[in-house]
Amino acid sequence: MDQNRPEPDLIIFDCDGVLVDSELLSCRCLSEVLAEFGIALSEGQALELFLGRSTKAIEQHYRDLGQAVPDGFLPRLKSHVLNSFAGSLQPISGVADVISALRAPFCVASSSDIDRVSLSLDVTGLRSHFGNRLFTAQMVKHGKPAPDLFLYAAARMQADPSRALVIEDSVSGVQAAKAAGMTVWGFVGGSHYGARDGQALLSAAGADRVFARMSDFWEA
Repeated sequence: MDQNRPEPDLIIFDCDGVLVDSELLSCRCLSEVLAEFGIALSEGQALELFLGRSTKAIEQHYRDLGQAVPDGFLPRLKSHVLNSFAGSLQPISGVADVISALRAPFCVASSSDIDRVSLSLDVTGLRSHFGNRLFTAQMVKHGKPAPDLFLYAAARMQADPSRALVIEDSVSGVQAAKAAGMTVWGFVGGSHYGARDGQALLSAAGADRVFARMSDFWEA
C-alpha cells in the first residue's frame, strides 16, 4: 500500500485525540482524581506517561512503583471523565467531513472503555458514522502498544492487517499499529500537542506520515 496515497481495505481511527479533542480533558481528570487519593501527578506528567494507554496501564504503573491505587479509584475516574466530557468535549475540527467522504470501510479502536467511547461519539455528533464498529482495549488481553486491539479490529472487520490504515495520535498507538503490520499516520492536531513536538514524537515511534489538520487527510 502506498503510504502517501493508500487505497486501504480498512481505516481504523483511534478515538481520543483523533476523533475527539479529549486528551487534555482526560489528563486533567486523571491528575485531579489521583490527587483525591493522595497521589501527585501533573497534567503534563499524565500526558507523558499515559497518552494513548488504558486504565490498566495506569494501575500497572503504580503497582510497579509499589503504590497501588485504591479500590475506588477507577470508578471515580470514570465518573469524573464522563461528566467532564458531557459538558466540554468537542470533535476534532474537520473530522466529520473526512469520515463522511470515506469510501473504504472504517471503525474505531480505542484504549478507552466502551462507555467512554460511546459517550465521546454521542456528545460530538459522530456516533452515527460508526454504528457498532467500536473496538476497545476491554476486548483484548493486551492494550496498546501491543498489536492485539488493531489485529482484533481488523479480524472483526474482515480485513488484511497489511491493507489497513491506522490514524493515531499517541506513541503507544503508533507502535501498536506498526507491530500489527499496518500503515499508520500520526495526527497531531489535538490541543494536547499545542506545546509538544508531535511530529518528532510520532515519527520516531514509526509513523509513516504525520499531519496536523484533518483537511489535509489525503494530502501527501
